[in-house]
Amino acid sequence: MAPCARPAPGLRGVSMLPGFLARMVELMRRRDGRSLHVKAAGGATAVLLVVMLTGSWAVLVAEEGARGASLTSYPKALWWSVETATTVGYGDFYPVTWWGRVVGTVVMVVGITTYGMVTAALATWFVARQQKRAHPVGAETLHALHERFDRLEELLGAKKKG
Repeated sequence: MAPCARPAPGLRGVSMLPGFLARMVELMRRRDGRSLHVKAAGGATAVLLVVMLTGSWAVLVAEEGARGASLTSYPKALWWSVETATTVGYGDFYPVTWWGRVVGTVVMVVGITTYGMVTAALATWFVARQQKRAHPVGAETLHALHERFDRLEELLGAKKKG
């Protein structure tokens, strides 16, 4: 059993979550110091969760009473939305109505977009981390070097003219 964490400031009711979940909630709520791609990936993941939960409900409503419907309970519909968002699509559950297929299309597009954004954010993080290791020069140092090169070019240009 994982130990429960103390709630972060402003997060009442989170004390019942295991430590790692409380930390994740705290990180998602914090806005300072995160890069744009991490914020976008986090926001897209939150949207995906909402779309999967809502899509599960919507496909149940669309499929209710349809002949041959395999989505007859919320747990089945939730599993279907996870399969659909991840593009696994085992084929064990699928919508048979037109509206059910529209819901499926929305879940697919949001899922594909989200996983693409998360993959891009991870790739950007790995590349930036590698660049920092390979080139540990800070922005101030780079600016100073550019100024020195500019002065050297001016001096060389002046000597050629004179």
